[in-house]
Amino acid sequence: MSTAGGCRYRQAIPPGRRGGRLDADTNSGVRRGFLPRGPRRYEPLRQPTAQQVMVDTISAGPTTMLLLGTLTNAALLLMARPDLRRNVERVYVSGGSVRAPGNLFTAYNANPFAEFNVFGDPFAAYQVLHSGVPVTLVPLDATNTIPVTEEFFAEFGRWWQNTPEARYCFQSLDKVLRRHRRPGPDLHGSTGYYLWDSFAAGVAFSAMRNGEANGGNEFAELEYMNITVITSNEPYGVRDGSNPFFDDRATPKFGLKDGGAHSGHVQTGIRDSFCLVPGSNSGRCQDGYTKEVSGSEGVQVRVATSATPNTDNSSALDREFFKSFLEVLNLPKQAGRFNISTQFPYYREILYKPEFIDESRGRPVIFDMDMSPGDFVSLIYLLKAPREVIDLKGVLVNGNGWANIASIDIVYDILHMMGRDDIPVGLGNTTALGTPTLGCTNAYAVPLGSGGFIDSDTLYGLARSLPRSPRRYTPESSDDPEHRQPLAFEVWQSVKKQLGPGDKITLLTGGPLTNLANISLSDRDARSVIERVYVVGGLITGGGHEKGNVFTVPSNIYAEFNMFLDPLAAKTVIESNLNITLIPLTAQTKAASFGAILEALEQTQQTPESMFVHRIFSLLNELQSKQKLYHHVDIFLGEVLGAVYMVQGSELKSSVKLKPISVIANATKSTDGQIVISKQSTKLVNVLSDFNAEIYYNRLANSLANKKQSAVIGSFEEQMAIWSRPPNNSGPGHTKFL
Repeated sequence: MSTAGGCRYRQAIPPGRRGGRLDADTNSGVRRGFLPRGPRRYEPLRQPTAQQVMVDTISAGPTTMLLLGTLTNAALLLMARPDLRRNVERVYVSGGSVRAPGNLFTAYNANPFAEFNVFGDPFAAYQVLHSGVPVTLVPLDATNTIPVTEEFFAEFGRWWQNTPEARYCFQSLDKVLRRHRRPGPDLHGSTGYYLWDSFAAGVAFSAMRNGEANGGNEFAELEYMNITVITSNEPYGVRDGSNPFFDDRATPKFGLKDGGAHSGHVQTGIRDSFCLVPGSNSGRCQDGYTKEVSGSEGVQVRVATSATPNTDNSSALDREFFKSFLEVLNLPKQAGRFNISTQFPYYREILYKPEFIDESRGRPVIFDMDMSPGDFVSLIYLLKAPREVIDLKGVLVNGNGWANIASIDIVYDILHMMGRDDIPVGLGNTTALGTPTLGCTNAYAVPLGSGGFIDSDTLYGLARSLPRSPRRYTPESSDDPEHRQPLAFEVWQSVKKQLGPGDKITLLTGGPLTNLANISLSDRDARSVIERVYVVGGLITGGGHEKGNVFTVPSNIYAEFNMFLDPLAAKTVIESNLNITLIPLTAQTKAASFGAILEALEQTQQTPESMFVHRIFSLLNELQSKQKLYHHVDIFLGEVLGAVYMVQGSELKSSVKLKPISVIANATKSTDGQIVISKQSTKLVNVLSDFNAEIYYNRLANSLANKKQSAVIGSFEEQMAIWSRPPNNSGPGHTKFL
């Protein structure tokens, strides 16, 4: 999160595939396929904060800071602890653009001046540069002069992979170039990719090794410039609702001066009308521009202007840094110990697929999830359900719910644990229906930190205890278009083609209805092959004191998260002619007792999956009791009701009411996602109104504890033991594919 809060600047970064956050978060699939597994992991409330680590380090003595992303952490430290500035010898910053054009390719029409790292938090960058601490800036001016050439890449691949870290870097670069490469006009053509942060690290290393005072740097030409960071646009002092530091505040945030350089219009998005210039492809906003100025408005900063050519004219490496980069990566001293395949003596990647021999199969089911903790428990439960009752054919995930889309790798791990590597997983949208690919419409309601994305993306720190699946997110590439992550619509089409005569698909949705809405809009025949949709979400008010659960948007009293995160998709699906059963928030609340489910689990026999679910719910219960940031986590417990009701609804002594409902989707945050009873509505929906909670908890616990269809490989610890002994390719009821 930036100092301004929210996703004002972050929305400029594409959230999905093709070079967006999905590829960055997974390192294009290389990370999980290469890096070893260490003992340390993220743990809620125990993970040290960035501020804590920086304070401890800088307090211990003189420190150099190297900043390779947005400058938020450093700015907050220098503002909160000015006494520590004396211990900061110098700050090296990768980012900015002084005399070169900016690189906001997603927002160039609004802002042609900024570079991504500085634009991510302009006010933070301003605070760091104006802190009085010596700063060296490595902006686009310099990094534009060190493109990755085909010659460099070929040299890297041919001769320079002697250490695990060198191989990891090469494979990472290879994945990027497969997606990013543009053919050059001649032998020395650029691939279209640059060593931005690596070069900045090299400049910092050279300066520290040779001494900043001597002025020499073997990798870059540097000069002093008087610069500042633009944080708002003129005219200053005008309140137009765009500036979070001044608008709707009696006192400006951070003690800022009204009418000063920070008090103007702040860019609100990539299509901010204030920034657009009619008839021009170049906008006028300068937020994040590291601008060269005169006088006291700026500060003296040492700026890298270009990369130094290689002094060896006969070398295929045309930059001095290229030579050092490859040499250092391949030094045997301090080299990496191993990768995942060499960490264990008998490491191998195995796919576990069940053998359906003379086994009756139940109704075809697709599970659409947003990868919240409750959804993962639901997935485990569905994998335990008798196959003669339901046949889970596919899993769809979307990235506009409670987890980032890169959490798809956890889905693969769960399927691997349960011996169901045969089930395809489809990648869905990262933004709500009808909204731009770049933006944060309604998704801003999900917390970024504790209790939000950081916990969901790690399954509250427990994801690393799952066995590692050979399957993982793999981006598409120009030279291998078939070997890639399938999309949600492709998985839908595949399942549809497999249907037998008279078969129809049952869907269970555990998150926003984005995927199902897109399927119904893209496939005219979809509704004819869908038997029923079980929708977990929504609030049906019954004249009592029921309230929604979108706690981050206090003005919206009656919406539930799954509906709020994509109101238009909810409206499209629920008001369609699909046969829908709604599992509303009022019903979910009755299934949200940590004490009851934990007691039920403790009274049954244990399986690896029941123990894992017990760990999840125990941890959520503990966090909720200790910290207000986790006050809401019982909503994930209630989400599991949808799966249990779909499979065992007839055993829960449930009652269902038929109600005419409609969904509000009017782009107004105080009402978006609310469900209303409308006599004018022609759409009648089955709404689960009541059930026996005690029976529910017992059915859930007993299903998870059933030894049948239990985990094939229960944990990463068990997987480590397998990788530490010679192969044994036998496996009851499963075919193992090496």
